Amino acid sequence: MSFTLAIVGRPNVGKSTLFNRLVGRRIALVDDQPGVTRDLREGAARIGDLRFTVVDTAGLENETDDSLPARMRRLTERAVDMADICLFIVDARTGLLPDDRVFAEILRKRAKHVILAANKAEGNAAEAGVFEAYELGLGEPLRLSAEHGEGMADLYSVLQPFAAEFEERAEADAPDTDVSLSEEEAEAADENAIQMPTAEKPLQIAVVGRPNAGKSTLINQIIGEERLLTGPEAGITRDAISLSHEWNGTHVRIFDTAGMRRRAKVQEKLEKLSVSDGVRAVKFAEVVVVLLDAAIPFETQDLKIADLAEREGRAVVVAVNKWDIEDEKQEKLKWLRDQFEHVLPQLRGAPLVTVSARTGKGLDKLQQAIVEAYVTWNRRVSTGQLNRWLDSMITRHPPPAPQGKRIKLRYMTQAKTRPPGFVVMCSHPDKLPESYSRYLVNGLREDFDMPGTPIRLYMRGQSDKNPFKGRRPKKPGALGKHLGKLQKKQD
Repeated sequence: MSFTLAIVGRPNVGKSTLFNRLVGRRIALVDDQPGVTRDLREGAARIGDLRFTVVDTAGLENETDDSLPARMRRLTERAVDMADICLFIVDARTGLLPDDRVFAEILRKRAKHVILAANKAEGNAAEAGVFEAYELGLGEPLRLSAEHGEGMADLYSVLQPFAAEFEERAEADAPDTDVSLSEEEAEAADENAIQMPTAEKPLQIAVVGRPNAGKSTLINQIIGEERLLTGPEAGITRDAISLSHEWNGTHVRIFDTAGMRRRAKVQEKLEKLSVSDGVRAVKFAEVVVVLLDAAIPFETQDLKIADLAEREGRAVVVAVNKWDIEDEKQEKLKWLRDQFEHVLPQLRGAPLVTVSARTGKGLDKLQQAIVEAYVTWNRRVSTGQLNRWLDSMITRHPPPAPQGKRIKLRYMTQAKTRPPGFVVMCSHPDKLPESYSRYLVNGLREDFDMPGTPIRLYMRGQSDKNPFKGRRPKKPGALGKHLGKLQKKQD
């Protein structure tokens, strides 16, 4: 990406709509009510042949205390300081407000480059607001309609000179590196080895849990900066925000999700959008960290969230937050492990780590547990090992014979990874009880060291009958008859 563009402005002027337009997907939540966006969201933007990073920011509020709007403003100001270019959006329909003039003065002092744009400029009703924007002293305003895609060509023309300038700067600052493998190194690489995360393909981690469990605080502690908005209020996070980071040598992309409450309590449209955004993050993740509150762990909603991750086939790590304020740590930890085995048997053996998002204690163990869960999630077992193991399991505990029909398990192979999936060829797969499938799954977990990861076991039918028995031989065709006559003459 050649440069970073931050979209700033008052609440409800269309920043998130323009962000979605530039990245080409509806990934930022959009609603009619103001103040939907609270955290900074980055995306890869494209206009024609221009490629750049765009940042969606919270609406600027004229507050300076410790309230939530003031904290949102400080986060936006930080994005302004870090961005190469700021796109200042005003609403052409409502015209300039006093806050617009205040923020224009802030941008004039803090931003490196400022581009003024009047959004919602379609139609004659916006003419007065566009001309009024000249009063800000930031040059000629661009006429945009983020909703309808109007004005993108004008935005391209304004950004093009900046793109050339920043691209030359990036090439001059780029270090000389050679990351290609030699022939010997390429031959030595094991084809069956698990591909560990890289900067191009980082490990995708989703942090999920109930509201106010400390998800944003935990991610801020991991990346070492106040990148996400936090506070004592429950439900601050609304979008599923992704952040890239190198965590103790492991390249990761962490998704911060909105707190998930019980469905009966979710009434507002915006909260429904936030929860669905979090569910989507779980589906795209590779490892899901279920964050619990040490004071009230294993609530019904926690169990549903963990079960969702297991059903989606994601590797699961359970982290118990706010451990620094727990008094009876040893007794509580023993109780937590017993409860975990009891209420989440489908995740038996999954890592359970105690952390403190406020102090950062336990984060090294959490990172180790995540990497181990990822390795297990990608594990592959050879067919020979599986069939020897299957013979021993059948010898130890033969499958039942419902209605006097013995079920024969003949052959087993691993069909996929991420999560591990196995296929067993057998007779009468529809009559094999679920308890015997669980017996095999638990054996796979224990004997092949796959604790906690979801395991998929598929039973496929294989008949005992000879497929050629009773089949009449085909009558020879005209060519066959002719060849037969030639053969008889030679004899």
